[in-house]
Amino acid sequence: MTELKHHLATRRSISIPDIKAPAPEGEELDQILRLAVRVPDHGKLAPWRLILIRGDAAATLGKAMADIAESNEGPLSEARRAFELDRFTRAPLVVVVVSRAAPHFKIPEWEQVLSAGALTMNVIHAMGAHGYAATWLTEWPAYDDRAKAALGVSPDEKIAGFLYVGTPADERSERPRPELSEIVTLAKG
Repeated sequence: MTELKHHLATRRSISIPDIKAPAPEGEELDQILRLAVRVPDHGKLAPWRLILIRGDAAATLGKAMADIAESNEGPLSEARRAFELDRFTRAPLVVVVVSRAAPHFKIPEWEQVLSAGALTMNVIHAMGAHGYAATWLTEWPAYDDRAKAALGVSPDEKIAGFLYVGTPADERSERPRPELSEIVTLAKG
């Protein structure tokens, strides 16, 4: 239990340029994902799914994002085009968490959305428990219908986040956290 407390006390996002190879693969990745899917899921709906992006697919999808961005915005600067081309190669693995929340006679959609958020944090924690860094971003492709389609996300699904995964290049520094007195209140009866 002490290891879990330490992990939670030191969990910190890392900037993407500080995420290096390797990322988990094979049986280790399967083990991490098996841990990650152990989330609250009222009704056992599994209202989420994961898309893994690495290797050639990362480059192909980066090209698609660059083309879509250019179609949306007009000609891109060289730097912006390069950024979009590298979008999914900035880390050795990108895990896309997709929310499949849908109307249900018993389970509110909001609970299903929260389950996808819990899955996202569990992926981050499971990666961290195995010594990897995982940084959660959304950015414009999460909200663009053509970008979502290029990623294999259907119109009725939403992207909860892109998790950039790999090995941290160095120790993560701490940042200021909110004071409990600023965010916690005691209900009055």
